[in-house]
Amino acid sequence: MVTSVITAQTAKVVGVISDEFKEPVAGANITCEGKTVSSNKDGSYIIQIPANREVVVVFTHITQKKIVAKFNLKTGEILEYYPVMNSNAEQLDDVIITSNRKSVQGITSLEPETIKKIPGLNPGVENVIKLMGSTGGPDDLSSQYTVRGGNYDENLVYVNEVEIYRPFLIRSGQQEGLSFTNSDMIQSVDFSAGGFQAKYGDKLSSVLDITYRKPKKFGAAFEASLLGGSATVDLASKNQKWSAITGVRYRDNSLLVNSKETETNFRPTFIDVQTNVNYKLNQKWELSFLGNISQNKYNYQPLTRQTNFGTLNEPIALQIFYEGQENDKYRTLFGAFKSTFTATENSNYKFIASAYHTQEQEYFDIDAAYFLGEVDSNIGSETFGDVTFNRGIGSQLNHARNDLDAVIVNAEIKGSHNAKKKFQIDWGIKYTRENIRDRIVEWEVIDSAGFSINPPIIDLPVNDQPYNPYVGPLVPFKNVRATNFVDINRFSGFVQSNTKTYLGESEFWINFGVRAHNWQVTGDKIADGKNQIVFSPRLQLALKPKLEGDHSVVYRLATGLYYQPPFYRELRDEDGVVNPDVKAQQSIHFVAGADYNFKMWKRPFKFVTEAYYKTMSDVNTYTVENVRIRYRANNNAEAYAYGFDMRLNGEFVPGTESWFSFGYLKTEENQDNRGFIARPTDQRLKFGILFQDYMPTLPNFKLYLNLVYSTGLPGGSPSYADAYQYQSRLRDYRRADVGFSYVFTEKNKDRDDSHWLKKFQDLSLGFEIFNLFNNQNAITNTWVRDAYTKNQYGIPNYMTTRVFNLKLTARL
Repeated sequence: MVTSVITAQTAKVVGVISDEFKEPVAGANITCEGKTVSSNKDGSYIIQIPANREVVVVFTHITQKKIVAKFNLKTGEILEYYPVMNSNAEQLDDVIITSNRKSVQGITSLEPETIKKIPGLNPGVENVIKLMGSTGGPDDLSSQYTVRGGNYDENLVYVNEVEIYRPFLIRSGQQEGLSFTNSDMIQSVDFSAGGFQAKYGDKLSSVLDITYRKPKKFGAAFEASLLGGSATVDLASKNQKWSAITGVRYRDNSLLVNSKETETNFRPTFIDVQTNVNYKLNQKWELSFLGNISQNKYNYQPLTRQTNFGTLNEPIALQIFYEGQENDKYRTLFGAFKSTFTATENSNYKFIASAYHTQEQEYFDIDAAYFLGEVDSNIGSETFGDVTFNRGIGSQLNHARNDLDAVIVNAEIKGSHNAKKKFQIDWGIKYTRENIRDRIVEWEVIDSAGFSINPPIIDLPVNDQPYNPYVGPLVPFKNVRATNFVDINRFSGFVQSNTKTYLGESEFWINFGVRAHNWQVTGDKIADGKNQIVFSPRLQLALKPKLEGDHSVVYRLATGLYYQPPFYRELRDEDGVVNPDVKAQQSIHFVAGADYNFKMWKRPFKFVTEAYYKTMSDVNTYTVENVRIRYRANNNAEAYAYGFDMRLNGEFVPGTESWFSFGYLKTEENQDNRGFIARPTDQRLKFGILFQDYMPTLPNFKLYLNLVYSTGLPGGSPSYADAYQYQSRLRDYRRADVGFSYVFTEKNKDRDDSHWLKKFQDLSLGFEIFNLFNNQNAITNTWVRDAYTKNQYGIPNYMTTRVFNLKLTARL
């Protein structure tokens, strides 16, 4: 009887032990009150500990410094704990339950190794995010993405707790080049698609939180492919006082853009250098610096284009002959300094200062003469497939001389305080100053069959030549001219509390916080804007019931009032005029989700599902052309978005992680009480597959697959058109990217010192096929007029076709 009582008063700690390079630590000893167990080859372990009192568990390994962790668990409780061992100093750990914390917050964690391996035209973090449920990307060549009905400006991105900005004038995915995030420097990636905490900033849709790693020893990584190359170097001092990681990347997109229908003289090049330096002054103070320099050059000289469309009975071709060129440049400098002060075991403070400077130039003069003709569809004809009759002739001249210079500086203080390991308070205060100098000069002239086309929104005499002479003025079809000098001062802050308690035998978490944001817009030749302030309360609840066996579930509810105070682009309307009194867009989030962990085929799996509803007011409506957003700057609409996401991920193939995702979304807006219509991001269905595999008989030969299918977006209408009269959609998006890789060595296993591969930690040679099935995916339509039939045709602008790439990757 006594024995059974003693046995019942125990709990279990389970998990996986890894080192600072995220490799499993096998053979580690886990000791608690005289009882010792060892970790398996994959780093996994299980240890039984006394319950209902605080006990100490010690993790030791012959090559690593020990970890001392304290636990106080209830009878029968099973706790997941994932310690990370390193070789620099003894660690005292108060137990941060990684898996629970991420599930409680509704955060998806992405593995850096998976990010680097999955193929894509823009490989990296954003490439993997686009495989999730209700997320989408506007262009194969773009790193921008939409989340649950939001646009590309509604997503927060942090690197080492510093907010990251992107260029202003980018209008096409092929102009973007490199994402800010260097995948070779990443330690961890967390992503939240809604209902996020108050500690994150003021955007409506999502948060991407990235942390760069701190090297513990020298290392180097290199990559070379037909699209460019990269090199990364890790440095660390012997006493581990300082460390630095530096990456250089170069990319040439000629291979990709030359696969499109438009023949060009074109070589877009992109280069950037990033560094992250850390210095530990003593046990309490740590300093770090994050810096980035990038330059994108986009020189574009289109020559000809032919697009066939229409039906089998009436095939039509658009032929375009170009003159002129485009010359764009984007130069950015970014630097951030962070100081961390650990005052006590339970309190720390951070000071963060950053500056971002971008100089952007967008110059082009492109004259396009087009012919809209009938195609010979007679298979036996000598002219089969050729244009035999031109029934529409016209021209289009586009001109731009756009310059932008922006400086954004931030200063922030944050603090975190723990009380009794169950209650935590976080707070922060931030000042931001944005200085924008912007000149816009762009116009477009359209001529159809000899007649200049007037703008559709200006009251001008009807042009019905040659029947009657036109007596009105000749004006450009589009004409935007503006010069803006704008300053925006912002003060923001937050406070939030995290509490863990119990409901019976179930663990229960509460996170409540509030943000405040105050801003004012001033500038030369514009009236000072109103001093505006908004408050954003946010709440998260999570429940983890006690379950028997090797499965667990976490239920989540999140809600909050989210504001997005206008950035410069949101203040500027379609005519380039700045409205300093634009209000913050407002959205109320309701999110319910669950994470279910289980085992299948004796391997770990996770099923994640979330349902959401967002109601929005003071919406700043916009149009989208490729990746350029033009706001109306008038807060004239209300909107909503709802849907659900599901994802199943796990080891479908032993030793590799794969996932299957599905998302349903509906989002509509009501402009000026005219009724609800689809928003530009209303992408109803989305399927995504990320799959990794290898040959059992040849395990060094590996496969990586990226599959996406989504229904078409609204956007098949001219950008100037009344959205209520044009609700056509682009065709469905279908894409498959596959990568094959032969791994010569991985983690330097089973090599003697004399072998030539011993010097490499990893070495692999890969072959990639982008757009495997050569699907024609459209990004926008080109609208041309047929003077003969009086019709207007939308001709799809297709993205990239099938492209092949070779890639060599090495890590010392």
